[in-house]
Amino acid sequence: MRKINFSQVIKLNSIVILFVLIGFDYGYSQTIANKTPTMFWEKVQFGGGFGLNLGSGYTEIAVAPSAIYPLNRYISIGSGLIGSYTRLKNQYSSSIYGVSAISLFNPIEKIQLSLELEQIRVNTTSSFISNQESRKYWNTGLYVGAGYRNGNVTLGARYNLLFDKNESTYSDALMPFIRFYF
Repeated sequence: MRKINFSQVIKLNSIVILFVLIGFDYGYSQTIANKTPTMFWEKVQFGGGFGLNLGSGYTEIAVAPSAIYPLNRYISIGSGLIGSYTRLKNQYSSSIYGVSAISLFNPIEKIQLSLELEQIRVNTTSSFISNQESRKYWNTGLYVGAGYRNGNVTLGARYNLLFDKNESTYSDALMPFIRFYF
């Protein structure tokens, strides 16, 4: 499992955000100079995801609420919670919980780029014949993503730069997503 230097990840994210803010905020601030100021909570957008998969002896439930704050019309930052439960009757169960931080960049209205840091706790139990195995571990993901944005909805894919097929919670580094914020 790769060790992550979180201070380097935070510094990289901060540098990217600062660079983009300096480059784009000047023009945006000129267009909003005559508008009345708004409160912080009036700008916060809430969204996230929900998943439910039921079958014969199989249950999967996932909830991932999140919130973002637009710094300007190009950049938003936010955080979220992650939780899921999976169970295959008498064979496997898994519970996952954690947090995420996200930076969104919209260079043009229909394109959204993202950088996400996800830290999750994974608890699994597998039962095969008479052998039961439990695993508990932390898993970190650093995702870069791109998507097509239409209003409050973005459809795209993200890639985990820290993916390790032997240690990752997910089966692939590339994952599609649908993102909603209202």
